[in-house]
Parts: sequence; structure tokens; C-alpha cells
Amino acid sequence: MTMLIGQLAGRTGTSERLLRYYERVGLLTADRRANGYRDYDEAAVERVGQIRALLAAGLSTSLIRQVLPCGRADGSLRPCPGVLDALRAQLARLDQRADELARARQTLRRAIATTEQRPP
Repeated sequence: MTMLIGQLAGRTGTSERLLRYYERVGLLTADRRANGYRDYDEAAVERVGQIRALLAAGLSTSLIRQVLPCGRADGSLRPCPGVLDALRAQLARLDQRADELARARQTLRRAIATTEQRPP
């Protein structure tokens, strides 16, 4: 069974505009009907879910374009050249951001505590 972009949007909770963007950057493909409308197959629903999960993990669309062909149905990845190194690098960037956020939170907590202790 195939579906139009509006149907795919409804099934995935993703806007049509975002689906068009995914197609434009090479993350999603669609056949075209004679009238030019996009025609998606059933696998597009899972693919959009994968794209959204990888974006939520902080991956760039260019890295996602590398990762998607390596995906398995169970959500794991097959070993693909360069992908594991790129994912490790992304994890290191996320770890660094988490450390920076933790320090910022601690600074803010101290500022609040200090301010609360001072008389008005």
C-alpha cells in the first residue's frame, strides 16, 4: 500500500514541510505519481521514525544519511565504513555538552542559593 505525503505526515506526526525537507537532503525517497504527487511506501513510516530518533540524538542530517543505510529492522546497525567513528565522535560531543550544562546548572544553583540567603 502506498500513501500520499499528508497520510505519511499523519501516521508519523511529522509535518509535510519536514518530510519534504527530509527528501530534499536525501534522507527519504518517494516515487512520483503522474500528477507529480509524492507516493510513499509503507517502509517510509519506519524510516521517518528512524530519522526523528537520530535527529533527537543530535546527529546531523549528513551523518544520518550515512547511518540510515546501515540500519537493521531491530534498530541496531551493521558495521559500515566510518559510521562507528562518526557516532563515537557525536557521543563525545554530547558528553562535552552535558558536562558544560552540568557546570552551568551548578553555577545557577549557587547564584540562587546566595541570592536567597541575602536579606532584601
